Amino acid sequence: MAEQARTVIPGEHFTISYAGFNRPWAAWISHQLEQLGHGTTLLRWDPGAEGSLIDALSDLLQAPGRILLLLDNWYFRLGPRTRDEWVTALREVVPPNAERFAAVSVATESLPSTVAALRPVDLRELAAAEARRRILRRLDIDPAATIPVNGTEKAPRFPLDPPEIRKTPRRNDRFTGRDPVLEKLHDLLTAGGDEGARCSLYGISGVGKSQIAQEYAHRFGNAYDVVYWVSASYRGTAREQLAQLADRLGLPVGQEIGDRIRAVHEALRIGRPYGRWLLVFDGADYMDQVEDLIPEGRGHVLLTTLTRDWSATGRTQEIEVLPFLREESVAYALRRAPRLTSGEADDLADAVEDLPLLLAQTAAWLDTNPMPAREYVALIRRGEPSQVGIGIGENYPMSFQTSWSITLNTLRDRTPEAAELLKVLAFFSPDAIPVRLIQSARARDLPEHLATLAADPIGWHTALRRLSEATAVRLDYETTSGQETVVDTVQMHKLYHGFLRNDLSEDERDKLSVTTCRILVRADPRRPTEPGEWHRYAELFPHLKHSGALESTDEDVQDLVLNCINYLRTRGEYRTGLALCEQALARWRGRIPPTRRIMLIATLQHTNLLRRSGRYREAEAVGRSVVHAFSDRAPDDPDLLTARNALGGALLALARFREARELYDDMHRQYQRTVGAESPRTLQARENLGLALGLLGRYEDALEAHDENVVVRTRLYRADNPDTLRSGLSSAWMLRLLGRYAEAMSKQELNLRLHRQRLGANNPETLRAEHNLALCMRRQGELSGAEQLMSSVVARCAQVQGPRHPETLMMQADFATFTREHGNLDQSRELSGTVAERYRDLVGEDHPYAIGTRGNTGLVLWEYGEREAALDIAERALVGMRRAVGEDHPWALGCALNASGARHLAGNEEDALELSRHNLRQAVRIMGDTHPLTLSSKAALADDLRSLRRAEEAGKLEREALQQLTDTLGAQHPHTMSVRRRERPYWDFEPQPI
Repeated sequence: MAEQARTVIPGEHFTISYAGFNRPWAAWISHQLEQLGHGTTLLRWDPGAEGSLIDALSDLLQAPGRILLLLDNWYFRLGPRTRDEWVTALREVVPPNAERFAAVSVATESLPSTVAALRPVDLRELAAAEARRRILRRLDIDPAATIPVNGTEKAPRFPLDPPEIRKTPRRNDRFTGRDPVLEKLHDLLTAGGDEGARCSLYGISGVGKSQIAQEYAHRFGNAYDVVYWVSASYRGTAREQLAQLADRLGLPVGQEIGDRIRAVHEALRIGRPYGRWLLVFDGADYMDQVEDLIPEGRGHVLLTTLTRDWSATGRTQEIEVLPFLREESVAYALRRAPRLTSGEADDLADAVEDLPLLLAQTAAWLDTNPMPAREYVALIRRGEPSQVGIGIGENYPMSFQTSWSITLNTLRDRTPEAAELLKVLAFFSPDAIPVRLIQSARARDLPEHLATLAADPIGWHTALRRLSEATAVRLDYETTSGQETVVDTVQMHKLYHGFLRNDLSEDERDKLSVTTCRILVRADPRRPTEPGEWHRYAELFPHLKHSGALESTDEDVQDLVLNCINYLRTRGEYRTGLALCEQALARWRGRIPPTRRIMLIATLQHTNLLRRSGRYREAEAVGRSVVHAFSDRAPDDPDLLTARNALGGALLALARFREARELYDDMHRQYQRTVGAESPRTLQARENLGLALGLLGRYEDALEAHDENVVVRTRLYRADNPDTLRSGLSSAWMLRLLGRYAEAMSKQELNLRLHRQRLGANNPETLRAEHNLALCMRRQGELSGAEQLMSSVVARCAQVQGPRHPETLMMQADFATFTREHGNLDQSRELSGTVAERYRDLVGEDHPYAIGTRGNTGLVLWEYGEREAALDIAERALVGMRRAVGEDHPWALGCALNASGARHLAGNEEDALELSRHNLRQAVRIMGDTHPLTLSSKAALADDLRSLRRAEEAGKLEREALQQLTDTLGAQHPHTMSVRRRERPYWDFEPQPI
């Protein structure tokens, strides 16, 4: 009857009083009421530690309308206040004002007895519709006056429905205060509107930046579809974690990390499949290491950092995080160590200068040790640096080292096994210490005391719990396949991580480094190129630095380092792999001879990573230095041949084609003689030789080499082996360059099917196979299919490889020439210009790829009628290409064809005729009578003769060209039809894969 005694009128106002911890519930309830026409005010409850709780509760009556108390565990803890205080305050305030008060509860703990007067309704473990019905009934609102829950796009999500994707650290149940910072952060991020926003929390280490970010992700997380946490202290780890979001978003991507990150960036930018997202980059202290990982779009980015570099860019708002306010310090200390009085908590806060990390450490110690608080505080105040020998920065109080010394000594005295375990943890990366890896290590790889502890599951877990209770260590749990909950990883604050390592003697550090390295070596799957093992290497490589693996003289440890480098190279993480490789080499040089196996492999990896990073000249220099180191070896020495192979890749990238051909030709003969014609090394050398021959324009010779490899590899490895597929692709590529378009297209169609089946649609090799098929279709006149396939592969390659990768530029160059001929001139002009500039930046303006793609821009100007500009570009391309590759190279013949056409269009008929006549003679000699480039040169000469009124000679050449085109390509082939229409022939430069 009581529920029916009161009728709510439309437009009534409600004030919702809530503890900050449960803001999602307050926001959701507010939305439900406002959708029905009622007004609401959200009032965060924080009574403080001082003053009367009766007065604080009575002050709520000053708020407008009825007061809805959102009760949870935190609501009664704030202050903190005792249960007796709550019982008294509720008895005094609620009954006389029963008409003003109502309550809902999401508490999981028992409530004070006098809460009954509020008649709270329980919302735990309910679906949204039932929770809404109960709230409305409690407020005397007809639940039938309904609209769909979450009926609008920006409606708050029901608190028990998590974001569609959520990856965050566990919520800190002891989080205290910081409400002004959290509200300011919320305001700054939401102020960005549809443009999105970035905000950085900056301050000294230990001030609580990460804890604030965690609380924000939980407190405001229901406003987002995606809440995702990235540990940004190390670039490799940050990239790996960001790439994992691709799977969570359901994006169709391959295994390459770069592919995945670019797909994630694009999905977040366009807001599909989710438009409301929050990404947290924790520990983003080095902006240059992670700036390229920050996404654009309508979502929000939150960074924690030690510096103000992010705000200096002008794109990121910033909030300085300061130590606790004193009342926050006191509240936290009282909650963490309930035995303290308010005065003792104040003394402790003063001693540690309100620094949250240190307050957490000291309060935890007091909670587990019987020493009187005032005695402990006095001990901290008297502390001197000599007690522990740990240096600290000027931003930190001396109590840091004193309290840490006390904690360590207590651990050593009471739980020595936990203290010894803590030392081992300090030799792993602090962000994710793999304790399960340590526990599963072989007993002989661990010190005796640690092996005994690892063999005792109960003792192991007890030691970890003790560390969590007494130190700045956080445990992350995982449920095993057997449904057992275990500690998977541990996080240690970097400040304590560094202090702990510095507190060790040199002898202790050396022994612990050996132990840690053994654990990591044992976990090495030793298959860095296998995608199925990549997740294991992603877990291992962040620990190399902290474990001392880079300094180790143990060959097994050095092999682990090399395997991690190889993993990064194979995964496409060239920047991270190059950095790790250079760190290892810097430590190994001077103590390992350059001819030792370890140094040889590391230096070759260095060469490859430099080349794959576009640093070709450095790759050449390193490659030559390795070859020189083996100069006293026999020509067929395996190490020398391996070194020469790495050098050859750099030479090809630098367009030193002749030198590379000579090198690979010699290597091929050496391998044939020493290991046989069908050895994998011989086949690889033949493949490289074929590549060099193709780049020299010797297409027939290159085709012969690739076809021979196809036969042998198919017999030895099967048709769908990646090496066989690569040989088949190279064969079809050469057939196309020889003008045998129908045969090339038939081979490439089968080759692409096998690529897709074996490697997947987005593998770089598959993309290259698709691209070649698109070019075959174009040359065969299947323009619609060619355009569709080419535009698709260009877009995907830019996503997989990046917009400036050589493979992307190669495909974009070909797409630009296609759109010039069959599509959009403006698009072609922009794209061809961009490609030419990027090639110039990548390889230099004298490289044939830079020259050729610059020449392609002249053909666009040709179409626009900008004849003088087109002529200037064509003449420069001709001179540059002849200088780069020689006058007899097909690329030089093609540039000559374009230059004669530009002269013709500019009215220089005599000069055009002279160049065309010379070019035809060259083409016949180099390419043969019936190659498409030769026939284009013949048609161009006929056009020049016709313009000079030498019709009989022109007619004869034209008829010959048409007949030869009809015989080789067919009467209806686009090339034949173009000559029949007397369109001026041209040549598109096509960069080749290296």
